[in-house]
Amino acid sequence: MKRFGWQTKATAILGSLCLVFGLAACGSGNDSQQQDKTNNSSKQADGPINVVASINQWGSLAKEIGGNDVNVTSIVNTVSVDAHDFEPQTTDMAKLQGAEIVVVNGAGYDNWASKSIAKGTTSVSAATAVGASTGDNPHLWFSKDARKATATELEDAFAKARPAKAKQFQARLKTWKANETKLENSMKEFSQKHQDATYGATEPVAYYLMDDLGFTDKTPKGYTQAVSSEGEPAPSDLQKFQHLISGREVNLLINNTQEASNTTNLLTGTAGRTEVPVVDVSEQMPKDQTTLTGWITTLMKSIDKAMADFKASEADHQKVTDGDKTDNSDGSGQSGQSGNSTNSNQQTPTAPFDGSVPSNAGQTDPGK
Repeated sequence: MKRFGWQTKATAILGSLCLVFGLAACGSGNDSQQQDKTNNSSKQADGPINVVASINQWGSLAKEIGGNDVNVTSIVNTVSVDAHDFEPQTTDMAKLQGAEIVVVNGAGYDNWASKSIAKGTTSVSAATAVGASTGDNPHLWFSKDARKATATELEDAFAKARPAKAKQFQARLKTWKANETKLENSMKEFSQKHQDATYGATEPVAYYLMDDLGFTDKTPKGYTQAVSSEGEPAPSDLQKFQHLISGREVNLLINNTQEASNTTNLLTGTAGRTEVPVVDVSEQMPKDQTTLTGWITTLMKSIDKAMADFKASEADHQKVTDGDKTDNSDGSGQSGQSGNSTNSNQQTPTAPFDGSVPSNAGQTDPGK
């Protein structure tokens, strides 16, 4: 009891002193807290930049430009998640709110991230960098123009956040541009080597990449418009697409593995039966890839191999055509039997790369 009384009395005396001296003594704790905040701000200004990217494609680019001077977190970083329909968790929102710099794709691809950026946070948008908007093809990381513009925007944002590290950011951007230039030179060589190259696509994920490589997209427009708006293609457009593939009027089929459906299974199966190579492309960067430029280089090599596979199978399909002509001229009334017999022997799908049937069978669409 005496101890409690002593504490009470001491508290009263301390309160009186605070009133007399204008709370000078009591303010020392607040001063200490303010000093801690100042020290933390100073550490933040000198330490790595907290960068949060909506998707790992742009997160990997931010890491290349930022190096050890950034800590990058990519919210969508697996091919099992569809960023179009991604629903962020509370922890994801907290990461965005706590970021010093947020990197988004834009063009309606990741609105959940674009709308969650805290006031005062620096934002880098790939769509803004190239003037793209909602309604445009949002797969901007496959565009050489978008990659270069976004890399430059990242370097600028990092340099403003850490002026003392500006030279390091500039040096990394220069190194990145050198690698990107090598990739673009390879693309030019590819387009010269494969003039008049054509393709079809189960979904326009690689539109910019194929355009940069000089390909002509022969996918029926009605089909593309339907899948781009997440609808079902009309039977007539699907049939037209099948005939396009079965007639080998395209050199290869681009298959978005993150948009699997019965329709894509049908198309990849048709391609397998007629030896039209299928090149699988995901939207998010796979785990076995570490840089955006490196990933695209790998895809380009797969596309180059697909073109070689198509050419290699050309002779066999020419024999089928010649056989049809022979049957049509023999007057036997059995027109086309030879050709049909050959085709019946080809009903077992032949894969373009590793002997497996190119199909989305067994896959699920994570966004639906």
